[in-house]
Amino acid sequence: MIKRYTRPEMGSIWEPANRFQSWLDVEIAACEAWCELGKIPKGALKKIKQKAAFDIERIDEIELEVKHDVIAFLTSVAEHVGPESRYIHMGLTSSDVLDTALGLLLKESAELIISDIEKLLEVIEVRAQEHKKTVMMGRSHGIHAEPMTFGLKMALWYAEMERNLERMQKAKKAVACGKLSGAVGTFSQTDPFIEKYVLKKLGLSVEPVATQVVQRDRHAEYFSTLAIVASSIEKFSVEIRHLQRTEVLEVEEPFTPGQKGSSAMPHKRNPVASENLTGCARLVRGYALSAMENVALWHERDISHSSVERVIAPDANILVDYMLVRVTNLVRDLVVYPDNMKKNMERLRGLVFSQKVMLALVDKGISREEAYELVQRNAMKVWEYDEDFKGFITEDKRIMNLLTTKEVSACFDLKPYLKRIDFIFRRVFKKSKKKKATATAKKK
Repeated sequence: MIKRYTRPEMGSIWEPANRFQSWLDVEIAACEAWCELGKIPKGALKKIKQKAAFDIERIDEIELEVKHDVIAFLTSVAEHVGPESRYIHMGLTSSDVLDTALGLLLKESAELIISDIEKLLEVIEVRAQEHKKTVMMGRSHGIHAEPMTFGLKMALWYAEMERNLERMQKAKKAVACGKLSGAVGTFSQTDPFIEKYVLKKLGLSVEPVATQVVQRDRHAEYFSTLAIVASSIEKFSVEIRHLQRTEVLEVEEPFTPGQKGSSAMPHKRNPVASENLTGCARLVRGYALSAMENVALWHERDISHSSVERVIAPDANILVDYMLVRVTNLVRDLVVYPDNMKKNMERLRGLVFSQKVMLALVDKGISREEAYELVQRNAMKVWEYDEDFKGFITEDKRIMNLLTTKEVSACFDLKPYLKRIDFIFRRVFKKSKKKKATATAKKK
């Protein structure tokens, strides 16, 4: 039994208290570095670390007057620290603090999202293995194509989310970056040692060359990755919505006791979670576009990106976190109807085996074009008369001059369509299998 996956909201990362604390972490680390260089007395550093604090209401009050958030923050901190506050922010510009702190927050957010994806992968794998041999209709263009299994569909989702995991790990590395190189990135009023010390302590990489800001292609990569993750979730959700349609009803979202589907029609059981996730994905893609708009700044530096990031940074991360938790529980509790899958597969009266018949004819030496025409001619009769495809095939003298009755029957056997499922599963889940084997070995 898979445990329902829930945990505290990501929103706490983006609360003002945590955001300002990340600013303070950068400032104190910089003071420690300056102390290492002998520019701040040890006694002063001790008092700074003991007294450094801030008051959010006071910051807001000061900002109303000075119209500058970092100055308001520094003023509030100074009111707590006292005379030693003169050493705080030494040689730095606002974006040294803001961008480095943003790198911290995005890194922390990325770690939660990576954890979310790993949980989703676990759930998808369990459902894939559960329905590995659950036969269903494979569709192309929304039309019945050839038989497949529901487990194979789950394996498809698994492989895509595994790629998303790799993307998020890469995006985390790109965005977990900071800079403390001063007003235009030249270290004119500071020392490269300060940047190296602070970023190492905070677990961030160094922007090798910066203006006043960390360059926004990094952030564009991150938010674009969130958009891809959201789009994958939408893809899964759209498929669930299609499969839950009344005429199909091969899977269904869980309908819990007391749940209502419609204010007007008591019988309704709607795919509301999947529809909700579809809408959320549209928002996240919009945030990605906003992040790409932030890449081009005047002389590689202005603050037009700032107002955008104040919205998209918390919103996109919180939303993707929500989407991943919700889709994990949705996949976990998804109701599957194998009997309906079988009934739907039989609706076309055997037409789904048409390729097999065509290839059997080609094996007898006739051209592919002739074989196609022979099979299609009989297939079209099924659409018109709603009778069994196999019957039309066995009544066709040209076909039966080439194939035996036994060979025709073999064309309508499901087994050949399922014989490579194990091969595909081994290919998809090989990393998971290796990871489990390693974990088992470590326990021993």
